[in-house]
Amino acid sequence: MSKSRRMAAAMSALAVVAGGLVSAAVFSVSPALADHCDPAEQGHQEQTTTRAQRQGQPTQAPDGQDQDNQDQGQQDQGQQDQGNQDQGRQDQGQDQNNQDQNNQDQANQPPDGRQQNTNQRNGDQQQNTDQQGDGGGALSPAPDPNGQDQDQQDQGQQDQGDQQADQNGQDQDDQQAAQPTQSANPLFRRRGRGNQQQPTRRPTATPSPTATGGGEAECADLGPFLTDFVDIRQVQQTSIDPPRGGRGGSRGTFVSACGTNRNGHNNPDNFIVAPGVSNGAHHLHDYVGNVSTNGFSTDESLSAAGTTCRFGDKSTYFWPVLRDRKVDVNVNDPDGNVGQVLRARSVTLQFRGNPTSRVTAMPRFLRLITGDAKAATNGGANARAAWSCTGFQNRITTKYPLCPRGSQVLRILDFPSCWDGQNTDSANHRTHVVFPDQSGACPGGMKAVPQLRMTLSYSVPQGPSFAVDAFPEQQHNPITDHADFANVMPDRLMSFVVDCINRGRRC
Repeated sequence: MSKSRRMAAAMSALAVVAGGLVSAAVFSVSPALADHCDPAEQGHQEQTTTRAQRQGQPTQAPDGQDQDNQDQGQQDQGQQDQGNQDQGRQDQGQDQNNQDQNNQDQANQPPDGRQQNTNQRNGDQQQNTDQQGDGGGALSPAPDPNGQDQDQQDQGQQDQGDQQADQNGQDQDDQQAAQPTQSANPLFRRRGRGNQQQPTRRPTATPSPTATGGGEAECADLGPFLTDFVDIRQVQQTSIDPPRGGRGGSRGTFVSACGTNRNGHNNPDNFIVAPGVSNGAHHLHDYVGNVSTNGFSTDESLSAAGTTCRFGDKSTYFWPVLRDRKVDVNVNDPDGNVGQVLRARSVTLQFRGNPTSRVTAMPRFLRLITGDAKAATNGGANARAAWSCTGFQNRITTKYPLCPRGSQVLRILDFPSCWDGQNTDSANHRTHVVFPDQSGACPGGMKAVPQLRMTLSYSVPQGPSFAVDAFPEQQHNPITDHADFANVMPDRLMSFVVDCINRGRRC
């Protein structure tokens, strides 16, 4: 081949390779989506894996796009070298024909990058369909670290003359042998993050049924899982309110307006269950009311502090935060509480009456808890989780609700309201105040006090991509939802609350 023809062939091959790289760059660019340990991404990955296995394909095809560009470049290069048959190089022509046939066979295989590029050119239609089905975001392939070297190798093969076809075949065989290693990608591949290694987390006490190994497989151990979510429209109608009693009941209500924690009062403490301990809860709490509450709070410190509530209510109300798991923040949290904290859009703190009797005043500094932060491992005896959606309050579930567009997630947290008449706390923080029976009546010897109901509403990401903070071994199970309260109302305010409830007023 003359020098000019060699130069023309090299320039043509470079143009083809450059065009392939530009095409790869265009199809791989997409908005960044941080989805560290997003349950929706886990479900999308599982469905993608299942489809690929059912079709006999590799579970991941992130290298398909680069492979497609290589195949295209080799075919074009083969067409240029095929012209050498006119100069009497029959042996090389025969080898080149074999190579073209091999490339064509490989291009027709299902795992070929052409299928991947076709999907990308169509806007990831298949992945978008999956996203609508499971609420997750579309996965994006990671770049092939060997693609650039392969392109340079192809360029260098232009001047190898008679050895070109055999060399291409050898390189192609080597690349096919390496593909299983490249396609074995871990769960939760991030869009636009490549092969970035994630921080190692402390293993949880309960193994996950979905853990599959890999650099990011620890996400599968964190929870929640897709089975922890339910479409609210598939939940049967139910009510958590006891039936209305007779004339002896108290039907009034009082609402303490304390805001939604705009001042950002958060900490992982719990002075009721773990007094004098920092990070005693191992998950973050939202606080409204008393502005000083932390793990070292006492009756005296609470009395001396300010409040976000009206009428001088210095009580403290707190609950574990809800997080957006699509946002890649707090990833180094040792307890696995990852994602962006979602502040409640509304917080309603309502004190209610008793269906069968009048209520009496709560003693000051009475401490109450509701729910069980370890219900996933303790069982449901003390669980009080109640989830719903705005517009669907007659449908209550213990799972995370998937609400229709425009509807907000609701957390409904009812507190016990039958007091023993003596103690402001107990060893297990439960026996001094218990729940009424199904009729709403208190056990013998106990007095009905105003029942606190917290109702929290949230705007959450579309699909199963949010979770409540929890102890690590609880895997963010929605049944672990809970809340805490300590009464620091002035006596005069408490008397007003009781009067409103017993008179049937709404205050």
